[in-house]
Amino acid sequence: MSEPSTIVIGGGATGVGTARDLAMRGIDVTLLEKGNLTHGTSGRMHGMLHSGGRYAVTDQHSAEDCMTENRILRDIASHCVEMTGGLFVQMPEDDDEYFQQKLEGCRECDIPAEVLSAEEVLEMEPYLSEDLERAIHVPDGAIDPFRLCVANAVSAENHGARIETHSEVTDLLTEDGEVVGVEVEHKSGSGSRVHGAAGETEEIYADHVVNAAGAWAGEIGAMAGVDVEVIPSKGVMTIMNVRQVDMVINRCKPRGNADIIVPHETTAILGTTDEEVEDPEDFPEEKTEVDFLIEEMSKMAPILEESRTLRSYWGVRPLYEPPGTGTEDTEQVTRDYFLLDHTERDGLDGLSTIVGGKFVTYRKMAEATADHVCELLGVDAECRTADEPLPGSEDGAILSDAMDRYGLRSPLARRNKQRLGSRYDDVLSGADPNPVVCDCEGVTRAEVQDAIESAGTDLNSVRQQTRASMGTCQGGNCSHRLAAELHPEYGEAAARAALEELYQERWKGQRHALWGEQLDQATLNHALHASTMNRDRDPTDVSVDFESFDAGRAVADGGESDGD
Repeated sequence: MSEPSTIVIGGGATGVGTARDLAMRGIDVTLLEKGNLTHGTSGRMHGMLHSGGRYAVTDQHSAEDCMTENRILRDIASHCVEMTGGLFVQMPEDDDEYFQQKLEGCRECDIPAEVLSAEEVLEMEPYLSEDLERAIHVPDGAIDPFRLCVANAVSAENHGARIETHSEVTDLLTEDGEVVGVEVEHKSGSGSRVHGAAGETEEIYADHVVNAAGAWAGEIGAMAGVDVEVIPSKGVMTIMNVRQVDMVINRCKPRGNADIIVPHETTAILGTTDEEVEDPEDFPEEKTEVDFLIEEMSKMAPILEESRTLRSYWGVRPLYEPPGTGTEDTEQVTRDYFLLDHTERDGLDGLSTIVGGKFVTYRKMAEATADHVCELLGVDAECRTADEPLPGSEDGAILSDAMDRYGLRSPLARRNKQRLGSRYDDVLSGADPNPVVCDCEGVTRAEVQDAIESAGTDLNSVRQQTRASMGTCQGGNCSHRLAAELHPEYGEAAARAALEELYQERWKGQRHALWGEQLDQATLNHALHASTMNRDRDPTDVSVDFESFDAGRAVADGGESDGD
């Protein structure tokens, strides 16, 4: 007798978490994602590990879930989490009564909360405004969504799941009022993890289909004639060039726009706005929201007015409320999650949808979904995802004496250990020599080659796994190095196409940050790549004296080349 089978649509945190949970319970799982993992909302969040404090006044059920999952993720995904701590800062114009409500709400939701004086806060975070009055300290943190999703996918594969990226579901297959599978188009030329033939369409059948497509869940539901009315809420975020703060900083006022600063790796992320949109793929062209974020955040951290902006990006929150709720302001829509049983709700067997929630609650959402699927399929198996560490997080102690083993000096070794967790030893032993490929983020050849094993020629997936090209130069000094690492396994055409795709993704977020030093950086990047690789494809640009360039300074100063 064959194992019960399930198809999971969506390669964000909830999708890969559900695939992992189901696979660990012995179910035959196929996950389908139209882009690379984290293509949607999970790859465009602000990197905050919520304590739940943000929702402790108006959405306490969500707040309690956040705190519970915060504790679990610290245990099972320690290599993806930096427990920075967080502050809810009260400025002079902020309401005393709301501050007290926030404090009491945190304590009611079992969120550790401590009041700090202005002097104590400024000792911890000297770049915050001297005008602040006090703050509430909570266990917020930073989390790497790319690393976490990949770890879940690897765990799912280790338990027998099939993970298909760059594989878009184009239809749901139905028979006699029941969803029995999907039609999927495997895309070619993107370094995809495709087990089916690239460029072809495949029909995959299963006992149950889980719709975990986030902001695109409504489109998937429509393929089977059911309504999933997701409220796509756009949030714009801006990345600064360094960590102006070392803790998550929240403004202590009713939740709204431009009130969070999240330290993330070597940067700080400002967020976020909240605006309902129609098309989750529509990237804004104007930079007014970036200006707004910096202006508002500077009230809490004046140093931001003089800081360098690297890029901006935006994601779409897949919010959901049951029909008839009638909330008009997306900021007030609950952050709770909903599991839709389409048999019960729509009379359609074989399909379930999981929507809403927060990134930090992905594991609980996956557990609820897996419980539901197992009940439908008659599988008696308990959830183990809260107790079994993710790959790379099994034993953090093994990293303590590895600082110099591969010739990596602090802080480079520390950054490598943070990214790789308990895989540090295995990965870094895979390349000799092991030079640094991305100087800004301290990413080595071994890490890049390890990521290429799973990503193929998809350098954006390599970027997400390693942070290569995400530093100050935004890939200007390392993108071509990343592409070079594809040789000799992949040919020149594949490497050039991968480089072009990475360039375009890096450029997309820089367009709204082209002023000051970042404009200088973008100009330098263009000059470097236009002159050395003709990246602008200008057939008339023959002004560069490559012989002198290659021969070195002596020739440039009028001397003769020694031919070396």
